[in-house]
Amino acid sequence: MDLLRFATAGSVDDGKSTMIGRLLYDSKVIFTDQMESVERTSRERGDDYTDLALLTDGLRAEREQGITIDVAYRYFATPRRKFIIADTPGHIQYTRNMVTGASTANLAVVLIDARKGIVEQSRRHAFLVSLLRVPHLVLAVNKMDLVDWSQEVFERIASEFSNFAAKLEIADLTTIPISALHGDNVVARSATMPWYEGPSLLHHLEHVHIASDRNLVDVRFPVQYVIRPQSRRHVDYRGYAGQVAGGVLKPGDEVMVLPSGFSTRIAAIATADGPVDEAFPPMSVTIRLEDEIDVSRGDMICRLHNQPTIAQDLDAMVCWMTEKPLRPGVKLALKHTTRSVRTLVKELQYRLDVNTLHRDEAADRLGLNEIGRVRLRTTAPVLVDEYRRNRTTGGFILVDESTNRTVGAGMITEAS
Repeated sequence: MDLLRFATAGSVDDGKSTMIGRLLYDSKVIFTDQMESVERTSRERGDDYTDLALLTDGLRAEREQGITIDVAYRYFATPRRKFIIADTPGHIQYTRNMVTGASTANLAVVLIDARKGIVEQSRRHAFLVSLLRVPHLVLAVNKMDLVDWSQEVFERIASEFSNFAAKLEIADLTTIPISALHGDNVVARSATMPWYEGPSLLHHLEHVHIASDRNLVDVRFPVQYVIRPQSRRHVDYRGYAGQVAGGVLKPGDEVMVLPSGFSTRIAAIATADGPVDEAFPPMSVTIRLEDEIDVSRGDMICRLHNQPTIAQDLDAMVCWMTEKPLRPGVKLALKHTTRSVRTLVKELQYRLDVNTLHRDEAADRLGLNEIGRVRLRTTAPVLVDEYRRNRTTGGFILVDESTNRTVGAGMITEAS
């Protein structure tokens, strides 16, 4: 079975946590003691129904306020596929949490309240999904029971959202009418909406094609760890461990190691379960090379005629994640794949209003949860691709060296 990572987003009270709770409950993956705890908490709060949102809203503040604050990860599986869910908050002050949850997602589910239609936050979430290059987007029009299961309401919202999404380079958009509270079109098809002929949400999640989303053209293997001989018995063994970030690698392939530029061939590829005939994203493997060349952590194995850009000047979209603002001139640590370097923020080109998409070119700082385009200069070359081409080699994080806190997440738009 393959693995699908998907993130949920939506405005306050659109029903994200309830929808996930319904997925877990109707998929029969909730333990009895978990369900008893949710039922007890629901009664204590005075609810006349079992609030399935409590299955994901784990923080005390979330339960008290009835909102999602932190990213909640949940895991479940069906006979067809495994899933990791990232329940991300909808509030604008938690944009950094949504960016974190959606950065590794194959698919995003944006919920909209059928009574309210598309609101400012809906557009913001769709833009963030587009910015993070999430390949698949599902628009779930929730609370259809509160608009009398109206086909007209659903089609109006779907049309308006499709027109907006066309401006954002979203490749795959699917729209599904649901009622998370009652379970309509979440796991099983709804009998109350016979006019809808599409799949349920779970059926779509099980069957959406994600294999072609990975970059299988550009070979990228950042070396994470060098496995050296540990005894005289294995004195000739030297392997390079890491996760494949792009392309397909096979024994016998001619490859190059950057930044040294030495070329060699792959002698063997192995996983924890033994040798394999090929490796592709996101497999974690150990590669052995035919020649003894200098390879260390942070180096990258690629093809001779298909190399990443070796750059020190980076233009990137950055989401700022801390209270202390980002200003030109600040020095930070930049972690890119398995390589860490120091960097200087040379210029803030503009700050982006994620609600209106307006570019404020007069901005001189980025505050908490704000997104802007910056120009960076690193102290040592990094091996990068554009984020639109490879989300792994095109993304990075910024770290405050004085506190060791992650303060920003970046997506490379241009490198030189």
